Amino acid sequence: MEKFEKQIRRVAEGKGFIAALDQSGGSTPQALLGYGIQEEDYSGEEVMYRLMHEMRVRVMTDPAFSGEKILGVILFEKTMNGFVGDIPVPEFLWQKNIVPFLKIDKGLQQIEKGVKLMKEIPNLSVRLNEAKGKGIFGTKMRSVIYANDESGIIEIVKQQFEVGKVILEHGLIPILEPEVDIQSDEKRVIESLLREAILAELDKLSNDQKILLKLTIPTEANFYSELIQHKNVMRVFALSGGYDLDRAARTLAENRGMIASFSRALLEDLKVDQTSAQFSKVLSAAIDEIYQASIT
Repeated sequence: MEKFEKQIRRVAEGKGFIAALDQSGGSTPQALLGYGIQEEDYSGEEVMYRLMHEMRVRVMTDPAFSGEKILGVILFEKTMNGFVGDIPVPEFLWQKNIVPFLKIDKGLQQIEKGVKLMKEIPNLSVRLNEAKGKGIFGTKMRSVIYANDESGIIEIVKQQFEVGKVILEHGLIPILEPEVDIQSDEKRVIESLLREAILAELDKLSNDQKILLKLTIPTEANFYSELIQHKNVMRVFALSGGYDLDRAARTLAENRGMIASFSRALLEDLKVDQTSAQFSKVLSAAIDEIYQASIT
């Protein structure tokens, strides 16, 4: 319990940001490609995931990747079950004062009512118990809103909160991530409907039910202030949503109280053929930029 309480304070009050290292399934080849590893360079899922794990370990073990500026890391399940040397990844991260989270969603359904709901998460209770046993603090699950359809937006938020309550019952803290597509022509209107739907669900929670939110950086600065200040919200994270690092950091800095939970924007300039010094320099620069945007 003492460890859990320390992690709660770290996530709720710490200065820094959340690193998302949770690419999985269909997104792994694209992530490797961005890192400079072509699909023809490997064969089969086993090799693909090994290469991805090696890239993540390289990031996590870099001197720039420390608890000084990074509060937490969102892990893919295979990474959670992996090791850094002979140390389990969640334990290795907490030794650096970095709180481990686990991505639990299993992808998205086909688009309907302008949204993509999460697919059913099989054996959820078993997976949550295993994660807790491995030292995981919380979970993350993503769904996506593409169009201005109020019924679809309400449905996507309800699904996030329903699963979030199950996660809370298992002693973990959920990150709810109803992403808004940054390409939508009606992004501002969608965000207004999303905010109201989230507030409606938050007001149904009991005082001891605390959740985290991960939201697309809003069109209007400080648009999510009411969510940030809500008694049931531990913290609000921002996803980069496809923006490059400079734009994501610049727009995040305009939003008081939001901190980054970036993936692509954090890793976009890292390459497999960089020397250790080059790799560390690039990673350090990205971390510094995201950190500054998160504490502004």
